[in-house]
Amino acid sequence: MTTSTHTAEFTDSVCLAYGRQVQELLNAGSPSEMLDHLWSIYSDAMAFQQEAGYNPRVSDIFMTFRELIFFMQRIESVKA
Repeated sequence: MTTSTHTAEFTDSVCLAYGRQVQELLNAGSPSEMLDHLWSIYSDAMAFQQEAGYNPRVSDIFMTFRELIFFMQRIESVKA
C-alpha cells in the first residue's frame, strides 16, 4: 500500500518542517528567554485589556498563551 508510505513520508516532512521553524525561533533566544518574553507580552496585553474593556476572546487568548508556555517549558526540558 503506497498510501501509508506516502502518509508516513508526508508526516515526516511536516515534522521536519516544524522542527526547522522551532529551531529558527530558538535562534532568537533561549527557551527561558522566550518564556520571559511570553510573560511580558501576556502581562502587557492583560494590563491593556483592563483599559480597553470587555473582550469576548480573552479566554481563548489565555489558552493560547498557556499552550505556548507549556510548549516552551517542554523545549527547555529537552535542551537541558
